[in-house]
Amino acid sequence: MLKDPLVIEMLNEIIQEEDEGSISVVECLVDGKDTDEEIAEETELRLNIVRRILYKLYDAGIASYKRSKDPETQWYTYSWKFEQEKIIDMIKSKHEEVLKELRECLQYEENNIFFECKVNGCRCSFEEASENNFLCPECGKELEYKDNSVFINKLKDEIHFYESNNLSISFESASPNSK
Repeated sequence: MLKDPLVIEMLNEIIQEEDEGSISVVECLVDGKDTDEEIAEETELRLNIVRRILYKLYDAGIASYKRSKDPETQWYTYSWKFEQEKIIDMIKSKHEEVLKELRECLQYEENNIFFECKVNGCRCSFEEASENNFLCPECGKELEYKDNSVFINKLKDEIHFYESNNLSISFESASPNSK
């Protein structure tokens, strides 16, 4: 099985299959199996399931194929390839997206004052609270000032974690004959 949790998470998000064998299809590609028939035989998954997974990978841009025609049978054979660099790019892009969202959230938290309803936890910015005469828009009870410094520090810690996290990704598999 592929070892990197980021890769596994991204593949599960792309494939969206509940069957645990779906990652084994990618393992086969990484290990050098390139036809859907070889992969189906190796994984013991039905051929149509293997093809569905391969096409999902293709649609996401992390698998490609070449079609060749058998001169004797006139049947087409599809040779598949897992595009490791593209999944790395996807993971890095998602990493940057999360980091951007965290920075925007931090900026919003640092630039606003918040009020909270003690009854139901409804949280409002100063502007929203003043528009409602510092009464909860949900229940009508009085809003109280809410110190968000703890939340700001958590956001800073998370941003620091993402900024200092090296995205080193491993494509090794558990099979002994991996390339």
